[in-house]
Amino acid sequence: MDHYKVLGVHKNASKGEIKQAFRKLAMEFHPDKHSQSSKNLRDSATQKFKQLTEAYDTLIDDRKRADYNLKRTAYGAHQSRRHDYRYGGGGVGGGGASGYSNYGYGYSGAAPRSGGDGIFVKFEVGLRYLTTRSFLLNATFFGVLLGGMYIVDSSGEALWKMRNNGKSFEEAVESIEKAKAGKDV
Repeated sequence: MDHYKVLGVHKNASKGEIKQAFRKLAMEFHPDKHSQSSKNLRDSATQKFKQLTEAYDTLIDDRKRADYNLKRTAYGAHQSRRHDYRYGGGGVGGGGASGYSNYGYGYSGAAPRSGGDGIFVKFEVGLRYLTTRSFLLNATFFGVLLGGMYIVDSSGEALWKMRNNGKSFEEAVESIEKAKAGKDV
């Protein structure tokens, strides 16, 4: 479903325009307004209101909107939808004597997706994983541990060199083994 088409706004619409379009359409399709209508009309209004609410929730939040736009561009404007919603007729809201023959959005099943996930989408998913808070915290923790190990190792070498002038660790171990061998005899 294309959230911009559901609300009837352009891709670069401001939050104010999105809010205004949502309020106008929400008043028209709110289920309470159609509580006395026929079952088909009520169901159609409820479905349309749910779509409006989902579109509004996505487009009004900057992070969700950026994510939606990214996915929309990655798949192409028409391929980002899993279902093809078209205005008027179709599924839930059929005609009737009430005069709302083209009321709401109809549902026409799954839209075919061409291609599969492209390299851009895989890169984007990988990048999103790498920037999640838990991954960054784990990477920071690992970096601190690795840095701590390096500091301990280098400070151990520095202490060894300060206390044992001219001897390497291997030479010291050999002299200790010779001393032990001399005691045993």
